[in-house]
Formats: sequence, C-alpha cells, structure tokens
Amino acid sequence: MSYKVAVIGATGNVGREILNMLHERLFPASEVVALASRKSLGQEVTFGDKTLKVKCLDDYDFNGTDIALMSAGGGVSKKWSEKIGKTGCVVIDNSSHFRMDPDVPLIVPEVNPDALKGYIKKNIIANPNCSTAQMMVALKPLHDAVKIKRVVVSTYQSVSGSGKAGMEELWAQTRAIFVNDAVETHVYPKQIAFNVIPQIDDFMASGDTKEEWKMVVETGKILDPNIRVSATCVRVPVFLSHSEAINLEFERELTVARAREILREAPGIMVIDKREDGGYITPIDAVGEFATYISRIRKDETVKYGLNLWCVSDNLLKGAALNAVQIAELLCSKHLKKG
Repeated sequence: MSYKVAVIGATGNVGREILNMLHERLFPASEVVALASRKSLGQEVTFGDKTLKVKCLDDYDFNGTDIALMSAGGGVSKKWSEKIGKTGCVVIDNSSHFRMDPDVPLIVPEVNPDALKGYIKKNIIANPNCSTAQMMVALKPLHDAVKIKRVVVSTYQSVSGSGKAGMEELWAQTRAIFVNDAVETHVYPKQIAFNVIPQIDDFMASGDTKEEWKMVVETGKILDPNIRVSATCVRVPVFLSHSEAINLEFERELTVARAREILREAPGIMVIDKREDGGYITPIDAVGEFATYISRIRKDETVKYGLNLWCVSDNLLKGAALNAVQIAELLCSKHLKKG
C-alpha cells in the first residue's frame, strides 16, 4: 500500500520537518510533491537523498492525491483546505483555522485516535496548537488513571513557534547586543534577546491571549471539556523546543510514585526525573527528539490532590511535523487502506 502525498508550505520550517519525518519514519508514499506559493516556485527542498522542485499550489491538481499535509498558515488553509477535501484528498492542517470546527477532528494520536473517524465530514483533520499537543501527551495517561479537575500551565515557548522570522530576530538581536549595535524589533512587541515576553498571539477581551485561549479550548476538545485550564503563555529566547510547568489537581489521590510509573509506560513519553543537579530535561536536550519529556514530578502541597511536573518537547516535531505525520500514519492504517 502506498499513497501520493502533497506537502503544502514545503519551504517553511514545519514543511521541511514534515518532509524529514515522512522520510525518517518510512511513510509509505509512492510520490511526495512539494507545494508552496508562486514566489517559491522552482526552489528545491530535500526529501531523504532526493531533491524536490517546489510546485505552485495555485496550479496543482489534487485529484489522485491521497493526503495533503498543510503547513502554510491559516489564510492559506481557509482558502484551500475545503476545496482540496472535496477532491477526495484528506487535508491534515497545521494551522488554527479548523481546530474548533465541530466537523473537523482535532487529533493527538496518543490521546484521541478514535476521534479521527470524523474526518469524513470535510476530509480535513486538524493538528493542535504546539503547546497543547505536548501537554495532551503528558495529561492523557494521568487523566485515564485519576480524573484531572484543573490544570494551571505556564509555557516557555521558543522563537521557532513564530517561524523562521522569529528565529532570525533572536539571532539578529543577540548579535546586535554583543557588537553594541541598535536592537531592532519586527516580529515581537518587545526585545526577545535576553528577555521574556508574556504575550503570544493577540490579546482578547478577557485579557487572555489567543495562545492561552487555544490551550483551554483545545484541551476540552481533545481530552475532556470538564477539565478547567488556566494558561499563561510566554515567549523565551530559546531557538527550539517548548517547555511547560504544569500544575495538576485531581479528583482523588495520585502519588508521585504512581504518576511516574504511569508516565514511564505511556506512549510518546520519556521520563527523565532524577532529583539531582541536571537530572531533568531542558529545551536543548529535546531538539530533534520525538518524545515528550517529563521531569520534576512532585507533590503540590497547597491542594489536597495535586502534582507538579515539567514538560519539554521539540515544537517543530511533536508540536507540528511529527504529530501531522503520525496522524497520516493513523489515517492510512485505519481508514485509507488501499488494495
């Protein structure tokens, strides 16, 4: 069985990682097509030991294509995803545009694989927000064991979450500071080098940012609408990997030892939790890794049934490209079986 796959937004950070994931995970693709906007026409991207010429999305005929992995932003997804779906090609969308659409499943394969069957309504599957995805991997096995009542999460999100422009801004500002040049700000509302910014995405009337709102509503759709979530999302001067300090309140007791055992046995998770100097995972340790890492598991003494943990994951992988390819793998194994 093999499938024709199109990668939309193939020249971006996530698009390139999707191509890497398809190759590294030996996805059963008979053909992989790299698509982007007209300005990228003719550029080259790598797929394993092959070089793919980028084709123009506007001119591409999706008839006969099985899966389109969309990583070109919400505007492109809004314009194209439903059109592509109507050709019979299934779109796996990395943007936020369809995440809360009731006719579009929002999937983390380790968490809610059964929800994938709902894709047939529009032939669209949504990939969750990067910060939500890694938190869902961490919360799912614990919630299955003892129901989670409340989550308080503070994120420490890398600049790669803003794409190539965010990474370039951190690099340019860092260099400017070292050579005593003027620091210019274009991507972020304040200097990001040697600083932290407690704003990701736009502010809402409630005072939350859209990134914080996404973590709340996506947790409800993916895991359990009865879990109360309070999120504070912060951009930090780190190039890759998102970190999260997660505080959990349960309906009944879950000991630290049992939580550690549950997490060690859960899919997609690696527990690194030694109570010694350096006995935990940092963002740089997670770069290029498939796992969601959990460290600093400990009891919260301020509530009756509470735990704290530290969660780190490569946001370009589990937060985007890896999760999208895992969705495609699940789709093929369960729903798009070909003779």
